[in-house]
This record gives sequence, structure tokens and C-alpha cells, in this order.
Amino acid sequence: MSQPPRSNRGHRERNGDHRHPRDSHGDRPSSSDRSSSRPPYYPREADSPPKHHGRDVPRVEHHDSQCTNICSRRGIVLICAILTNALVLICVVAAQMVTTGLSAMGGLGGFDINSNFNLQGTELQKVRDLDAQYSQMRAPGVYGGIPFSLTFGVLSLLFVVAGNKPPHVMSKKLLYGALVFQAVGAVVYVVAVGLYLHFIIRVNSTDVCQQRERLYGRNGYTWMNCDVSGADAAVALFGLITAILYTVGTVLTVQTIRGVKRYLQERKRREVERQQARANPQRAPLRAETTSV
Repeated sequence: MSQPPRSNRGHRERNGDHRHPRDSHGDRPSSSDRSSSRPPYYPREADSPPKHHGRDVPRVEHHDSQCTNICSRRGIVLICAILTNALVLICVVAAQMVTTGLSAMGGLGGFDINSNFNLQGTELQKVRDLDAQYSQMRAPGVYGGIPFSLTFGVLSLLFVVAGNKPPHVMSKKLLYGALVFQAVGAVVYVVAVGLYLHFIIRVNSTDVCQQRERLYGRNGYTWMNCDVSGADAAVALFGLITAILYTVGTVLTVQTIRGVKRYLQERKRREVERQQARANPQRAPLRAETTSV
């Protein structure tokens, strides 16, 4: 029973059929032969990132909003300067209204000098004349203070609105303009406060003010004197605060300009390095070919 399979096996050997299913693998080149004959294959994905990654990079970048740029340190200082300019404007008007006298307040409503003020005849007329003269003497302070504070407030507002971009995107003229404006504003405000106080003290030292003080003092209005009023002191106080704010803004603007210069220099240096890095791989093969020749 076991001999027929042996005969069949011998018959196949006589016919030359020496192949075996396992011998088919021997016909193929080994992995070592293939590695020596063919260059190794490296996927391109390992050399360069996928394309969709490059497209997603700009989406990840953070873009500051306009509010973020306006609410920077420079912007906050300018906003505070706008508020103090408004307070200076209000105090200038309030000082003029307070020191004009009770006779001038009769036109504001609710006050009748004939019924509430114990003056008659020539004294009443004299008080009215003195109030009118004193108001005219103080008028230059009002006519100068209102446009002065209003101009600086509006210019500060314009620089705040113009600063809604990052500093390195803004024009250099705008940055230098803000620097000059705040530096000049700090000096001019200090000078303006000094001139305003000197003007008020000089007006209060006149005979008109002294006569007003005596007439009002006879009737118990001792607060109507020739000293510097609280409203005038408030004008000087807020004016000095505005000068301090402009000084701080000048320092911050100088720091910003220096930071922008450093940023532009660093960006220029990186661009040069990138250009050199792109040029070096192209020059290397050329040098190898010339040396081989």
C-alpha cells in the first residue's frame, strides 16, 4: 500500500519535476539583494508636512482686535487725557459762572436780586456794574481756556482712533506725530496752568475785585472774595494731571517706537536668513558638479 506513492514520487523525479512549493520563494531575490540593487524608498510625508497643515497655519495666527490696540497703555493714557481735558473745560466754565456775582445769576432763573439781596438804589447798581466789569476782566481766561482744552481733547481723541492698529503696522509719521503732540502738550499745559493762575491772581488783585468783596461782605456773602476760587484751583489741578498724562504718554510712545525698530530689524534679519537658507541648497549641487569635472 505504501509503495505506489513512492513510485509516483520517483516518476516525477525522472520527468525532472524537482520543484517544490517552498522552492518558489528561492527564485525571488532576497531582501538583502533587493536592498542592494534598489535605492531605499522614503515617503515624502516624512520629508515635508502635508499640504493641509500649511493651509491651517494662517488660521491659527492670532489677530488683535481694534479694541485691544486702542486699549493699550498708550491708548489708555490718551483716553484719560481726553477725560481730564473735558474736566478742565467744565471747570473753566464753572469758575466763570460762580465768580460772576449774584446779580448776574438773576438771569439763570429762580433768583431775584431785588427780593433776596438787601441792596437798593445806588449800591445795587454799583454791584451790578462791578460784576459786569469783573466778568469782562475774567473773559480772556474763558475764551482762551475753552478752545485750548477743546483742541487738545479733540486731537487726543484723533490719535486714539488712529491707534486701532498694531504699532508695527502704523505709519512712522503717525507714531512720531503722537510723540511730538504729547511732548508739546505736556510742556504747553504746564505753561498754560501757570499763565491761568497768574491771570486770575492779577484780576483778583484789582480795585474792582476789592470793591466787590467789600460790598458783598457787608451783606454776609463773605465767600465772594478775591482769593483763588475752588473752580480755578480745579482748573489748575486737572491741567497738571493732563500734563502728567501727556508726559507718561510721551515715554510710552518712545518705548513703542524703539520696540517697533527692534521688531523691524529682527524681521529683516530673519528674511535675510531665509533667503540665504533657500540659496544654499541650490549652490551645493553646482559646486559638486564642477569639482567632479
